[in-house]
Amino acid sequence: MNRRLHWIPNMITLGNLSMGFVSILIASEATGNGPQSYILSGFFILLAAICDGLDGMVARALDATSELGADLDSLADLTAFGIAPGFLFYNMVLGEYKVDVFGKEDLFPIGMLIAAIFPACAAYRLARFNVAHDPSSFTGLPSPIAGITIGFLPIFLGKDHTLPHWLGIPLFILIAFLMVSNIRYGKPQVAIRSKLSPLRAGLMLGAALIALFFVGFARWPWLVYGLICLYIFSGILTFLIHILQELRVKLD
Repeated sequence: MNRRLHWIPNMITLGNLSMGFVSILIASEATGNGPQSYILSGFFILLAAICDGLDGMVARALDATSELGADLDSLADLTAFGIAPGFLFYNMVLGEYKVDVFGKEDLFPIGMLIAAIFPACAAYRLARFNVAHDPSSFTGLPSPIAGITIGFLPIFLGKDHTLPHWLGIPLFILIAFLMVSNIRYGKPQVAIRSKLSPLRAGLMLGAALIALFFVGFARWPWLVYGLICLYIFSGILTFLIHILQELRVKLD
């Protein structure tokens, strides 16, 4: 029976991949629409992340996990959180970066090369995860978090704001390299899954609604992006503390 149910989580995973593909198509149609298309493209990356979170939960609930599902999940993640964010950021920021090499007709697409860093790092990170991973933590920034960080930028900025290139490009490269770093990141879903009860789930939902009320529903992107940044910097801070502790032991 469980083998017959494999199609259910696999369809959700394919939904993840489809959302990423649609995000790419929308970003490619941004000419004329500008920020609105980028915002919609970012929303589809968020939808892909929701599908990515659901497929594993459904597979475990139905006891329908499989090697095919795991490999399919990696391919979907590469599309939605590697290729789609890289393409979105290229259209938003990097498309204008071309260097004249031999003449006006020969332009070296340096922006394309920078954009390619993101899917390349996502692919390496996902391949490394498939080979070996710690069940209690992530090695490197998880690709869904990295993809959301870039995909959420146009939503966070809104249609009336633009991203300063001096800030956006270093952030883009930093997020990409964090994926392939050896920095450890916690798995909040593991702790939540082991301790979650209907009462606690209700309390968490209530706390989220209260936070939205005080922040303001119009400013929910600030709350979401704040949580994302907190998660990213928590791993960096833990890594720095670990290095300082090792140096202290060596000096002693």
